[in-house]
Amino acid sequence: MTSRADAELTELLELGDRIIATATKGGVTVAECMLRSGAELSARVRLDKPELVEEAAHRSAGLRVMKGKQVATTSTSDLTEAGIHRFVSDALELVELSQEDPFAGPAAPELLTDPERAPDLDLFDPKGGGVDAAQAIGIAKVGERAAREFDPRISNSEGATFSRTAGGVALVLSSGFRAAYKGSYQSLSVVPVAEDEGGKKRRGYYWTAKRFLEELEDAKKVGEEAARRTLRKLGAKPVSTCEVPVVFDPDAARSILGMLAGCVMGSAIWRKSSYLLGREGTQVASSLVDVVDDPLIPRAPGSRPYDGEGLASRKNVVVEKGILKTYLCDTYSAKKLERASTGNAARGGSAGVSCSTTNFILQPGTDSNEAIVKGTKQGLYVTEMMGFGFNAVTGDFSRGAGGFWIENGELAYPVSEVTISLNVDELWKRIDAVGSDLDLRTATASPTIRVAKMTVAGAGAS
Repeated sequence: MTSRADAELTELLELGDRIIATATKGGVTVAECMLRSGAELSARVRLDKPELVEEAAHRSAGLRVMKGKQVATTSTSDLTEAGIHRFVSDALELVELSQEDPFAGPAAPELLTDPERAPDLDLFDPKGGGVDAAQAIGIAKVGERAAREFDPRISNSEGATFSRTAGGVALVLSSGFRAAYKGSYQSLSVVPVAEDEGGKKRRGYYWTAKRFLEELEDAKKVGEEAARRTLRKLGAKPVSTCEVPVVFDPDAARSILGMLAGCVMGSAIWRKSSYLLGREGTQVASSLVDVVDDPLIPRAPGSRPYDGEGLASRKNVVVEKGILKTYLCDTYSAKKLERASTGNAARGGSAGVSCSTTNFILQPGTDSNEAIVKGTKQGLYVTEMMGFGFNAVTGDFSRGAGGFWIENGELAYPVSEVTISLNVDELWKRIDAVGSDLDLRTATASPTIRVAKMTVAGAGAS
């Protein structure tokens, strides 16, 4: 794991030890503490001038305690002696007031991983955490300037933003588990604006994000690509209502994959709030679809050496050749579903535990994005979606979309003000092409995908 001797992490672990000792002396049977420290910086420039600089450091602790089957959680950012005493006292008072939950309980001690054997996933870049406000403004200026100078039709800008975050996280459990690691992440986004016919503003964007500063795309290239994506929206128009193949670029496909992520959570299954209830072992997608949840990818944004309950991180195959193989569970949802945790516990600021994905990935295929478009005689290429038209229980899906009309395998003209719809159960089964262009900028990631047929409703369609 990263820097076992790191002073920041050592301090967090020692603080966690004190909090756990104080809580257990207070009479609880289980005490679990999550501690975080770090710093964030965000700098935005617009029209070559700094518009906003925000910088903040944080230190916080969350505590979950159990007394039998009663559970309480609390959090604080006051880590003085008095603050910690009040924080633990609040947890002890709350647990006495809470109702019993027959499924409450920590992860079994024998399932916890040995922190000394946890993998080093290379999640922390000291250079990224060292970027100061002046450097951040400089990087953002380079990106925005490149976009504005790219073409005279770029008439305005919503700005460019460089952000970075870095810090440590520690988990200390009364069962004896104690471990900590550091992480970092930085990003640059550029949002140019061009004026279309009739004075309509067309806004495009492009962005890059990685855990390591040196792996970010060049700021000038980010700005130029943002300008290209803005300009290609000029002249956008609606299309008539039809049923055609729909190609989702990686950003739009990620949104589709994110809906699936919510529906394979053990918490959604026991609450009966997922259309995938009772579907394990059945065909839920095209045979081209393989989806994994993999926290063990070095430098990836969702990677972690262990889960929020101290279980070893593990790769879970969620969908294999279209077959749903497993739901993703923490200890609580696993008990509810009478199965074992898949190591998908996440712990929030108050140390409460819930199910979560890590690196949730639609595995890439062999076709390039260009080949998929070329193989589509007529259809819609989606680059963005608007609204939140998805019912997780029924699978019904309908969202506003923008992108390009495909004619004879080429992007013919930009399209706006259309709605795409199809039940997601059918959507996943109709995927007939999966691209090779996977990019792990975010923890939920997908390459380009094509759905064989969807309803595309033009402007004014009911």
